[in-house]
This record gives sequence, structure tokens and C-alpha cells, in this order.
Amino acid sequence: MAETFDRLTQLDNSFLIYEDTQPQSAMHVASTQIHDAQPLRLDDGSLDIERIQEYVLSRLHGIPRYRQRLARTPIEGHPVWIDDASFNIRYHVRHSRLPQPGSERQLKRMVGRIFSQRLDREKPLWELWVIEGLEGDRLAVFSKVHHCMVDGVSGSELISALLTSEPQEKPDPARPWVPRETPSAMTLGIGEVARVVRAPALAANALTRLARDEDDDRHDLGERMRALGRLIGDASGAHALPFNEPVGPHRRLDWTPIPMAAIKEVRRAIGGTVNDIVLAVTAGAVRRYLVHSRGLPLRDQLLRVMAPVSVRRKDERGDLGNRVSAWTLDLPINEPDPLSRLEIICRATAELKETKRALGAEMLTQATEWTGSGLLSLGARLAILGTPFNMVVTNVPGPRVPLFMMESPLLEIHPHVPLMGNLGLGLALFSYDGTLSWGYSADWDLVPDLHELVLATEESFAELRDAAIRG
Repeated sequence: MAETFDRLTQLDNSFLIYEDTQPQSAMHVASTQIHDAQPLRLDDGSLDIERIQEYVLSRLHGIPRYRQRLARTPIEGHPVWIDDASFNIRYHVRHSRLPQPGSERQLKRMVGRIFSQRLDREKPLWELWVIEGLEGDRLAVFSKVHHCMVDGVSGSELISALLTSEPQEKPDPARPWVPRETPSAMTLGIGEVARVVRAPALAANALTRLARDEDDDRHDLGERMRALGRLIGDASGAHALPFNEPVGPHRRLDWTPIPMAAIKEVRRAIGGTVNDIVLAVTAGAVRRYLVHSRGLPLRDQLLRVMAPVSVRRKDERGDLGNRVSAWTLDLPINEPDPLSRLEIICRATAELKETKRALGAEMLTQATEWTGSGLLSLGARLAILGTPFNMVVTNVPGPRVPLFMMESPLLEIHPHVPLMGNLGLGLALFSYDGTLSWGYSADWDLVPDLHELVLATEESFAELRDAAIRG
């Protein structure tokens, strides 16, 4: 008998728990996509929103999760995915318009307000807002997807699934879709009882996999235990910065694009990886922001960041859900010289790779699959009291070729991460067709001067680039 539901992993479930524990934190990821508006207009000049809805519907055969909603098992109350028999594309693909003159500043304010609103748990957990009226005859598509559905890598694959690599005049006919039968409480309960019965074996198998390391025979159990010890040692709280206060419910979004060619020019001149350069620019930007915009004296102050690391295997490409571990590292915002900052960061990331620091977080992630939700609930409540880092910095490689929504080219794409606990500022980076976008999300009240940080990012990169060329 075919399964009629899919169980969420504990890592995916953790984002629902965070949101339940902290109602002011909407736990969805998002992106602002900028398109050419002209190919999507009717003859009278109005936007053809129905054709856009038909187009998105025609792409959903590759994303079955987009027509599924949450349900709960009757015993543990664990979330599962079931097909939404009342799915309606018009609920999910929405239409809005900017006031004149339709500036990017107005767009950033609008998407910040949309980003602040939680997704409806009774519906599939995604929305696309088509926003017309952007100056330069452009429109924006603001995408919201709950973090329990995607991580950065699967989110990138999701964008590729919704768009095409070649322009097409009109949508393909939507493939027939018949929802699976809604599982009864008894069906869900039987499945949960079977899982409880298997729990001891699952725990034993998990420990066996950790010991054998079937995914990568280079990592033995000793390495994993050392990595876990280092992770626990890193958990001491970071020194709070002005944006490390309890977040409220409202958000600001901002972004700036930097050409990948310019970043690679710096890399060729002075070495390091693209990610090292990203972290060095981030350190310089936060330094400038804190000194010039906030008047904060920097002596021994460091910026501790958490950088998600994908552990998605090749055979998991195309799967939604979360397959990530994490690094934590200190960025030297107290160092005034840009080349010295990069050198310090290169040494730190090399040490992280050498000591396989991400394995500790991966072990905890695997362990939660058989310890249940109690540990996650405790972690979510502790996050309210403080966090062991100052901000999240996540860098996701995206499509290298141009993409299209029918005949409308995707011109730019800017990513946004959720906030929680005392993390009032987050940075996501996404590369697309030769450009790396720096997408900031911030608490509305904690960081009212967010655009000053964006300007500081541009200045920090220019400083590093000039020093690299001179040096």
C-alpha cells in the first residue's frame, strides 16, 4: 500500500518549533527576483497575472511539496506532509503594485513588510508575490518558503525548477495531478507506533553509521567525537553587539550586488577562496558600520558568525528539506587592515577544514532523529536567552546561466534569511549569472540604519580590492 504522508526530519521540524516558541520570528526563507516586465504584459499594457499563475502551476510537477500541507500524528504530534486536496494556485501566487515612482527603496520596504508575515500552517507553506510598478519597466517576484521545506542548496534547485534556461512564449499545459488520499488518524497512529517500536534499532543504527561513517570513510568516530567536543567548546556566548537583542516581529530587507569577476580578481591577486573573501568583506563592512554609524569603539571585539555548511550528497540533489551542518568562526572586526583581516580568516577557515569542525553539528543533527523533539524544544527556548554567535552568514551557489519566466529574463535575485532569538541581523549571499548578491535581513527596530551597512559592504569590498591590486 502506497504511503499517503511523508514524515519531516527533526531538523526540518526544528524550524516549526522555533516559530512556535518564538511567535515574533517567522521562520521562512525568501528571495527578491527582479524581472523584465514587458514580456509579461497584455496588449493593453496590464500585467497578465493569470498567465503567470498558469506558468507556475505548469512547473509544480517537479516540486510535489508545493502541493502538500502539514498534518500531525496523533501520538507524538510529529509533523508530516500530506497532499492538499483543496490546493489553489491563486492563493499562492499573489499580485501587488508599488506606488509611484516605484523605486528600489519602496520595493525594499514592501518586501520587508511581506517578509514579516507568517505563512498559514493550514496551507502549503509558500507564497509568490508578483509586484509590478518597479522603475525601469521591471517587476519583482518575492518568494517565501518555510525553512522546514528547504535549505539553501535545495532552495537554489527550487529556483531552477520554477524557471527555465530558455525563454518560452507561453506556459506548458499543467500535468494532471490527483492528490493522495488524506491519511486517517488511525493510519498516522499506526505509522507512529511502528516508529516507536523501531526506535531502539534506529538509535543503534545511527550509532553504527557514525562509527563506520558510511557517507565518508575518511571520518572515523574519533574525529567525530573530537569535532563534537570542539562544538561544545565553541558554544560559549559571543560578546553582544548592538543588533544582538531580542527580535520583534517586523523586518527590514536590503541588498547589494557585486560582480563575481571582481571577487575573482581579488582572489587571483591575493589568494583565498571566494568564501574567505566574502567573510573578509563582511568583517570590514561590520567594522565600518559599528565605528562610523554606531560610534562603537572596537578594541578586542570580534564578530562570531555561524556559517551553514551543506552536507547534501549527490544522490540527494533535487530533494527538498534541510541537509546542513555549521561552522562558527570569529571575524576580526578589530583589525583595521583589509589584507590582514583576509589573512586571519584564511587561517581560521583552513583550521576549520583541517579539524572537520562541521562534523560536531552534523552529529547532533543525526542524534535528534532518534531522541525526539524534546531536545529541539529546549534549544529553541534557550535561543531566546542568547546565542553562541552574533549573526548568520550563509553563502549559496546559484545558477550560472540566465533563467526565464516564460519570455521574461531574470535580471537579479537577492536572498533573505529569517531571524530568531537575539539575532537581529542576518546575511545571505546568492550567486547568479556572474553576480553575487548580498542580501541583508534585520529587525526593524534594532537596525533602523540597515542601508548604512549595505553602503559599508560596498566600501569594504572596494577597500579590499584596492589593497589587493596595490599589493
